[in-house]
Amino acid sequence: MAAALAHIFSFSSVEPLLPPASPAAGNGRRRCRPRGACIRSSLAPKTQLPTDFDLQQEGLTNIQKILQQRRESSPEMMNTIDNLKRLCIDHYFEEEIESAMAVVKDLVHSDDLLDATLSFRLLRETGHDVSADDVLRRFTDCNGDFTLALSKDVRGLLSLHDMAHLDMGVETSLHKAKEFSTKHLASAMRYLEPGPARYVRQSLDHPYHLNLMQYKARHHLRYLQSLPTRNIAMEDLAIAEFQLNKLQHQQEMQEIKRWWMGLGLAQEIPVARDQVLKWYMWPMAVLQGSSFSRYRIEITKIISLVYVVDDIFDLVGTVEELSLFTKAVKMWNTAAPDSLPSCMRSCYNALYTITNEIADMAEKEHGFNPVNHLREAWEVLFDGFMVESKWLATGQAPAEEDYLRNGVVTSGVPLIFAHVFYLLGQHHVTSTNEDAAKLSDHTPPAIFCVAKILRLWDDLGSAKNEAQEGLDGSYRDLYLMENPSCTPADAEEHMRRLIKREWEELNRECFSRRTFSTSFARACFNAARMVGVMYSYDKEQRLPVLEDYMRMLLL
Repeated sequence: MAAALAHIFSFSSVEPLLPPASPAAGNGRRRCRPRGACIRSSLAPKTQLPTDFDLQQEGLTNIQKILQQRRESSPEMMNTIDNLKRLCIDHYFEEEIESAMAVVKDLVHSDDLLDATLSFRLLRETGHDVSADDVLRRFTDCNGDFTLALSKDVRGLLSLHDMAHLDMGVETSLHKAKEFSTKHLASAMRYLEPGPARYVRQSLDHPYHLNLMQYKARHHLRYLQSLPTRNIAMEDLAIAEFQLNKLQHQQEMQEIKRWWMGLGLAQEIPVARDQVLKWYMWPMAVLQGSSFSRYRIEITKIISLVYVVDDIFDLVGTVEELSLFTKAVKMWNTAAPDSLPSCMRSCYNALYTITNEIADMAEKEHGFNPVNHLREAWEVLFDGFMVESKWLATGQAPAEEDYLRNGVVTSGVPLIFAHVFYLLGQHHVTSTNEDAAKLSDHTPPAIFCVAKILRLWDDLGSAKNEAQEGLDGSYRDLYLMENPSCTPADAEEHMRRLIKREWEELNRECFSRRTFSTSFARACFNAARMVGVMYSYDKEQRLPVLEDYMRMLLL
């Protein structure tokens, strides 16, 4: 099931906002769990923070004054909040933004397309119940079609396009909103000035809700800097935030590299992937904010071990050895790995130690030790890997649904989010410890959606190289086997529909049902967004968005 593929990164020509770092090269291979390019890089020199800008005083005070001044103008207030969110500095003004929601709510039934759609998006993102069909009814005719006069309102169309991606699968108007806005924005680029045209193109290629806010923030800042009327205080605060984040990410990455080198698994298991930068980029995207620094480091360790275990199952162990490895995890004690081969014993000791350390951290911070739940999550992952190993050993081709159901587990997402769940203290958010235990018994819908999106995106990426690699056991292959009348293009379109459906379900879980806290829901969204970054191959089998994202936020 494993196949080799080299990837060489040469960065795209996006002009950096901050002083550029030296580009990095890397190589790696795509695999069945999870695929993607391997990234190797030396970190750039630490970013120097501006000495003439006091982040905590000058910037924050100026923005607070602006928010107070704009209370008299609802559209201006709403636009300011939107810019703060797009620049990823809204977390400094949570109280002010929450108090402004009453003003924002007054605009949701405005006759102005921009005001109504932006109000809807801000309200839905902050957990308010609002109906898209009710909001958009005033902009459509008796057949539910949008009036042609709106086709010239570019700012309104951009906001409508953003709104359309908050679809929960039950609002028919949002499907038409996406089609209408996409069509007329694409047409508008022909007569727009180069700057606005680039912004529209970027919005169409990377829709706001489906993409990482940190990545979009840099592009939005460049757009704001190109406008004739600028908010210098907001821009300066955003730049300082970018620099602080980059410095923190670099320091975290250095700590992770020291831990990984000290662990010695890369030397003991030469066939295992050694992709520390890639592993770190997942929690860097998922857990955003300075307060989550320690969590990002610990989750990177868990991700690295998922990859190592994956490689042991794929490339090292026999079925009998892997069965013993799985039994050792279920025993969960220091004597459990004694009978294992050396590499498995070292891997077991690492995951046992790190998982217990994370459980102790959760207990210290939140008063609950989840080690038994985390152990069970590892058991589920190992059982999933065993299923795939037996399929491979017997030459059995599973049913597409069986493959996908097991692929959700072996994506590693449920295991990783079990650790995120307890680090964020989510057992306090759920009603009882019984709810926390259910995390081990079944994958909650929000996490399941993220895992399924990853598995399908991953398999779509694998389809690009199947002419060279042959059958890779992907969902696409299995779907074609069960549906012989379908073409590969039909199968890929089917997979994209499944991904869209999972996004709708994820929106429903996080916006409507609100099972988890805002921070955990945001982590789920960010993970789903990061999938698109990690698996969006271009025609040359490169990952241009990932390259751009890595250079912006880390190098």
